[in-house]
Amino acid sequence: MTDKVHYRVNPTLDNEALNRLFSRSWPEHVVRDFQPVLRRALGWLGAFDEQQLIGFVYLATDGGKHAFLLDPTVDPGFRRRGIGIQLVKRAAALARSRQCRWLHVDYEASLAPFYHAAGFRDSAAGVLELDRST
Repeated sequence: MTDKVHYRVNPTLDNEALNRLFSRSWPEHVVRDFQPVLRRALGWLGAFDEQQLIGFVYLATDGGKHAFLLDPTVDPGFRRRGIGIQLVKRAAALARSRQCRWLHVDYEASLAPFYHAAGFRDSAAGVLELDRST
């Protein structure tokens, strides 16, 4: 991990910075307004190299004991340096500090080693894609 990376809880992030990060990180990203998501979030974290946003994750909540890890993203030029693991672990600490007991995450099978390294264990869960007919 690079010594220049700084992690911030709930940093001020504009749509331009987030869309730039997501466009570099996710080939199918569509530019969007992140502000409604941030307003409703339990919290979020940014990873910065100097002032450049290079990583992001946010937490949603059910308003009780459950938090949900969403959109963990690291700029491709900064991957495999432990930044993603740090973002996830710091998000878990943030959820704990906000009185959550459980942290949920959905992921594809190929990402299991990453999430196991971050402390998650497998559990039975289901997902329904709502924009497809069932």
